[in-house]
Amino acid sequence: MPELPEVETIARLIAPRLAGRKILAAEFRCGFVMRADPDRTAGMLIGRKIARVHRRGKFIVLELEGGGFVSIHLGMTGRLFTKGDPGPYTRAILTLDRGMLLFDDTRRLGRFEVTPELPARIARLGPEPLEVEFAEFAARLAKRKARVKAVLLNQMFLRGIGNIYADEALFRAGIHPLAIASRLRKDRVRRLHKAVVQVLTEAIAKGGSSVSSYVDADGRRGFFQVEHRVYRRTGEPCVTCGTPIRRVLVTQRGTHFCPRCQKR
Repeated sequence: MPELPEVETIARLIAPRLAGRKILAAEFRCGFVMRADPDRTAGMLIGRKIARVHRRGKFIVLELEGGGFVSIHLGMTGRLFTKGDPGPYTRAILTLDRGMLLFDDTRRLGRFEVTPELPARIARLGPEPLEVEFAEFAARLAKRKARVKAVLLNQMFLRGIGNIYADEALFRAGIHPLAIASRLRKDRVRRLHKAVVQVLTEAIAKGGSSVSSYVDADGRRGFFQVEHRVYRRTGEPCVTCGTPIRRVLVTQRGTHFCPRCQKR
């Protein structure tokens, strides 16, 4: 599933192409993705201008002039394009006064939603990882008695972090994924806060990680996967100490770590 860096990459690409554009037509081809009446949804969009495009967690949000939101979650295989022609997996098409927006989704696990207000499940997400100050990060972590990997995956704790970047941040911080969050010393919490910001910033700069089907809005793959130090490197030598990388399950998610460099 695309995580914060991948979604941010897409949002930055499409924002200047969509902001200020008027929606002339809207077509929806999949009830699984829409989960709403397509004609009614189209009626809410036609004639409206897109005021702003931004990311909130793993969601891309289009704010409409005069109120209203288009919330897009890419799911496992969702893609957004502003160029090209609709194909067999195109689930939504917005025709604009200049250009278009296509939402493709092979497995139909994404979500394209139009609402008068920002949906509560998006509005109540945790703080933005790239903006949260250390004091708030530490205070929130101190209240969590769960495994630190599970805490990082919790979107109510911080929004946008997924499996890839939780593993990579924990490795850089030298923290075992099974460590209890509330028991971490302040110096280790500070290292984790720094690692989260660093790994996300670096991943955005490289267009995200293309470990499966992810491409950006121009169809380009990301390059951060070549920088992964533990994610999906089970059995390979640690880049720091040479110990084979191990894999365990945390909240049913494959979790990769170095048993020597990362301490509980």
